[in-house]
Amino acid sequence: MKGFIGKYLLPREIDFNQALLDQAGLGRSMVQELYQACVDEDKNRLAALSTVAMQARKLKARNMGQLLDVFITPYDKESIYRMITQLDWVTLSVKHFVLETELYDIHELAEYEPILKILVSMATALEKGIANLPSKTLSMIAPQIAQVHDLYDEVVETCAKTTARLLAQDDIKHIIRHKDILLQLKEIAKRLHISTNTLEDMAIKIV
Repeated sequence: MKGFIGKYLLPREIDFNQALLDQAGLGRSMVQELYQACVDEDKNRLAALSTVAMQARKLKARNMGQLLDVFITPYDKESIYRMITQLDWVTLSVKHFVLETELYDIHELAEYEPILKILVSMATALEKGIANLPSKTLSMIAPQIAQVHDLYDEVVETCAKTTARLLAQDDIKHIIRHKDILLQLKEIAKRLHISTNTLEDMAIKIV
């Protein structure tokens, strides 16, 4: 009887802390791998990220399916939904960056190392912040949130300076291709920043 009640009558509980952390960890690993592939200018390593992006989509679908299938959640469902969606956008943005470098046939990727290095720090801080969510202690999560906000400003500033140097050149095709790449790097940063805003919202609601 107890087994029947537990299986069919009691509300299901899902460990959404771990589910969100799984997504954040995969996103961070993709950003980290992107950094290394670009620094080494390793096209094969870069192309392999498309396979990882497929895994990320499956993870997002799993987490979303679980969210729609339960009543009890550690945070309000809307916040979890937004976090799942934005973390998915992080991995999609990495995938789109890889796609653009392939279609534009860009080989000089090591020059983006300073921006990519900041993105790795942003993704790492976001992952740490999500890992600290179960503590329900804002003081443990706030430093990672502040770090991502500061690093996002740094990405925007670095991209602006790089674009200014790019526009001083004469090769129009080169300018267009690399400007699009810079925009995509900013997109990755923006998605990490929005995910962190959602993290901040969740952290404030649970304290």
